[in-house]
Amino acid sequence: MSIEILTFIILTIIGLTSAILLIIQKNPVYSALLLITHFLALAGFYLLLNAQFLAVLQILVYAGAIMVLFVFVIMLLNLQNEEALKDPFNLRKIIASILGLVLFSQFGIFYFLKAKYELDIKPSPNSIEAGSVKKISEALFTTYLIPFEVTSFLLLVGIIASIVLAKRKFE
Repeated sequence: MSIEILTFIILTIIGLTSAILLIIQKNPVYSALLLITHFLALAGFYLLLNAQFLAVLQILVYAGAIMVLFVFVIMLLNLQNEEALKDPFNLRKIIASILGLVLFSQFGIFYFLKAKYELDIKPSPNSIEAGSVKKISEALFTTYLIPFEVTSFLLLVGIIASIVLAKRKFE
């Protein structure tokens, strides 16, 4: 077993465990910390795919900035633990469980069909360099220039609005 496969298995266990515990957890602060753990596992997958830039962005943007925002909002709202549901076997849970089993069974069927018929699935040559800084910057500043600028403007508006709201609160 190679180190890449072992790392993939460890990251998968960490990612799935943190995602399941994230859903089950009743304390919102613990849920936010579990989401950070899941984002870090996802950054590990990016590193395995040789997309170091995306891994660093994943850690800085999601695990760093956005999760700090989530934790501050949770702490400012002073959310309490939700009461346990009265009916543990409601219709939504049953339907979600059935759909989840169908999804995972489809993954299993695909895996066994791939093994049985020896499907040769190879990444395209373009996807190998997809996570590189050069490809991302070319896409951002050529094809996606207008959406990139609109997004930066919306972020600027959000920053200014939060400053105005915070200033009104403290006056």
